[in-house]
Parts: sequence; C-alpha cells; structure tokens
Amino acid sequence: MNLISKYIMNKNKHLKFSKYLFSSLFFVGFLLVSSCVKDKEKPKALPNIILILADDLGYGDLGSYNVKSLIPTPNLDKLASEGISFTNAYCPVSVCSPSRYALMTGTYPFRSWKKSGVLSNYEPSMIDDGQLTLPKMLQQAGYATAGFGKWHLGATFPTLDGLKPTGYGEFKTDNNGKNIDLGKPISNGPVDMGFENWFGFSCASECWVMDGNTIVAALQHDFYNIDSAVGKEHIEIIPSNEYLKLLTKKSIGFLSQRFRSVDENPFFLYFAPYVPHIPLSVSDEFIGTTEAGAYGDYVSELDSYIGEILDTLERSEQADNTIIIFASDNGSQFERTGVNIDNTNPNNNLGDVKIKTQNSNEHHPNGNLKGSKWTIWEGGVRMPFIVKWSSKIPSGIKSNKIFALNDVMATLSSIIEYDLPNNAAVDSFDQTLNFMGKDRNIRKSVVVQSSKNQMGLRKGDWKFIAPDNGELQGQLYNLLEDASESNNLINSNTDLANEMQNELLGIIAGKVSED
Repeated sequence: MNLISKYIMNKNKHLKFSKYLFSSLFFVGFLLVSSCVKDKEKPKALPNIILILADDLGYGDLGSYNVKSLIPTPNLDKLASEGISFTNAYCPVSVCSPSRYALMTGTYPFRSWKKSGVLSNYEPSMIDDGQLTLPKMLQQAGYATAGFGKWHLGATFPTLDGLKPTGYGEFKTDNNGKNIDLGKPISNGPVDMGFENWFGFSCASECWVMDGNTIVAALQHDFYNIDSAVGKEHIEIIPSNEYLKLLTKKSIGFLSQRFRSVDENPFFLYFAPYVPHIPLSVSDEFIGTTEAGAYGDYVSELDSYIGEILDTLERSEQADNTIIIFASDNGSQFERTGVNIDNTNPNNNLGDVKIKTQNSNEHHPNGNLKGSKWTIWEGGVRMPFIVKWSSKIPSGIKSNKIFALNDVMATLSSIIEYDLPNNAAVDSFDQTLNFMGKDRNIRKSVVVQSSKNQMGLRKGDWKFIAPDNGELQGQLYNLLEDASESNNLINSNTDLANEMQNELLGIIAGKVSED
C-alpha cells in the first residue's frame, strides 16, 4: 500500500471517529439539556382565587339578574358579562351563619351543633375540631390565604374571670363584653380555620374586630356597643360607614403584596363585607346616588369598591389565572326600597318587612321572587352567583343548573386537584363542568332552610316545603312556571310531594343526595 492510500485510509478512519465522537457528544449533550429542562419544568400553575361574599344582597339587586333593578351595578354586571351567571343558585339557608358554614365546610349546617338560626354573641365555633374548611384546604394546597370582613361562625373569647363572656347567647345586652380580656388572643376563629391573614369581626353584635387572633378594634354600630368593656384604651373605634372602605384597602394591600412577592404560591382572598346588611351605613359620597334609597346607595357603594379590587387584579399579570366568585349569603331583608321609603332604621326581624307593590318607583331587592331573608321562599334562599376565569370560562353565559354554596369546596378541590378526605365536604358536589359552561345536571336537588328551621327541597323544576307550625299540608311549586311561588300544586301532585318529602328526610338523616 502506498503512502497516498495509507493517508486516505487514516483520514477516513479519523473522519469516522470524529463523526462518531460528535454524534456521541451531541446525544449526551441532548440528554443533559433535556434533563435540565425537565428539572426546570414548573408544576401546573394553580389558579388564584378571589371569593366575594355579600351580606344580605338580593337576587334582584344586580342589573345582570334584574333588568328592572334601580341600582347601578356596573362592576358586577361587567363581571357577569365576562363569566358565567347561575340563575338557580342557593345559599342554602336564609340567614348568614348557616350559609357561611355551608360555604366554608361543604356541609349542610343542620349537621353542625347549631341546627337552625344564626350564632348569638360569643357562641363557640360551628366548625368541629379537625373538620376541613375551604381556607384550610387551600392552605394545605400551598395557597397564601387572607380574609377580610365578616366571619360569624363562632370563636372562643378569653375572659378576665374565666366565666362565659357577658352577653353570651344574646344579641344585645347593655353590658356587652364587660369581662372580655382584651389582652389575650381569641381561639377557634378564622386564623385557626385556615386564614393566615385575617382582619374583621366574628359577629357584628359583639363589635370586636380582630387582626389575626388579636382584638385590635371595635365596630361603631347603631345598635350595639362596648361601653362596659374594660382595658380598651388601645382599641380603635371604626365608624360603620368607613368599614367597607377599610376592608377594601386591606384587600387591595394583600393583592399588591402578592403581586410583588417572589413567592410564586397562589393566593386565596376572601372578601366578606358587611354590606348591604343593616344598619345601612352608606359613606357620605354615596348618599342619594341611586333611585333605590339608602339600600340602593349601599349596594352601589359595594359595587364600586368591588370594582377597585377587580381593577387591582386586572393591572397585574395574574388576572388570566385568577378565579373570581361572587355570591350572597342569603336574600335581602327588604321587599321594597326607594327614595320615598324610609329604610334607615329597620329592625333585624321579619316583622319589619314591607311587602312590595307594583309601583315602578320602588326597587325590589329580591326581584320577582317571593319572600325575603329569614324565609323558606326563593327570595330568602336563592342568590346571584357569578364566576369568572378568563382563560377557562366562556364570557357572558348563564346556567340554570342547580348550584349550592356547599358546592364551592368540592368544585375548587377538583380544579386544584386536591383529594378531599371521605369525611370532608359531605354535601358538596363537583360543579367544575358547569363552571366551564358545559351544562350538566350534576346536583339533582338541594335542601333549603329558613331561620326558624322550616325545611324544603328543590329538585329539578319543583320545590317542596315540608309542613310546619301546625300546617295540615306541605307546599309544592313548579318554579319553572311559577317562580313567585303563588300556586300550591300539592293536592294535584301528592305522589311527587311524598317522593320529595322522603328524599328530604333521607338527606337530613344523613344520606347524601345522588349525583
């Protein structure tokens, strides 16, 4: 073999080796890069959640639910136009403590120790030790949790003498809180139930406002006071007509802090203002701004501050991955309001309700629905319920599927892929498909309840109300044809009434309704 042949052979071998070496190095490099990219892949981003719960706001207050509403609600109407509105959503109890219990635990309140009505001053938590709550679930899933406003699910207040707080079990006493130890923290309140950040009161008639589990302030209230309390020199007094503005400021502060934080964990904001619950503590700049009287002014003010919170979110880079939920804890206590109707000093009871008329100058907070807060009627238990999730939910759609506040917990657990224990949220249904506008009959029925423990069942288009207070028969309405519950059809549909009564009794006894 000559030198030229040897040279060519050696060169070819060198080229083959070089190609092999290059290919090997390229493959190894590809594996290393792929491994690094895989290692740097972030887990699925969980959505932020903002839950807004109004207090005593009616089904007919929002323009998006009632074209005859005399109250401008541009921000909530815009929210409805950008998401989904449920037209058959239920509280499912016509007063606040039990409805908030259903929201926070996914469980009917008649399964708690408080079988009916609302918690009185200083009563203990409705939530059992170890019972999973909505904020605790989200906290365990990695969420930063914050709540501002109203709790009303009970807490344990320390006392100076070791006895029960003065006024325990009452709503109004002259010596309210006389023996409260303002230097010690409360327990079994919002912080212990999953809120890392909390500012607000447990019960308005107690007046005390907590920052975390520390009493730092008191609500100046038209009906209640803390005059008899001792050691209150450091307690700030918050005028009731400034409370909404303060809660909004703190909510925006929390959001702004989360948007600036290097912590990439999602957040849960629970905005629970004391509006439009009485007293109608309208800020000066909103007085006289609507045609629906002081009540309408108050709802309009609430809408305005909700708008500020939502604007703060929109200015961030996290708006598209944030679920916004709006609801009310029960219907309005007012059947009618207006500029010529005096609603400034109502009593907090059903006997003060003024029946609505056909006067076009009147606003009907519960729309054309019968009844009000406290009652078993639709005006007491049906609520506006709006959900927006820009990247997931179609805009401007409506759903007539049955939904209950109980369902928030199971639905959110499904969305964030959190496995609920078998003993948690036992009356909660996963309504994710309906959130996304898929129109599924997920919840077949829902139990509804009045403040006086009258029970009913909504199933499909029908509503059954059990006999109560000596009535010889129950009531049965076809809500599709008779939303105002004016035509009792029980005598002509006894088989259906008996079937619904048996289902109602079964659910109360512990059998969860079929899905």
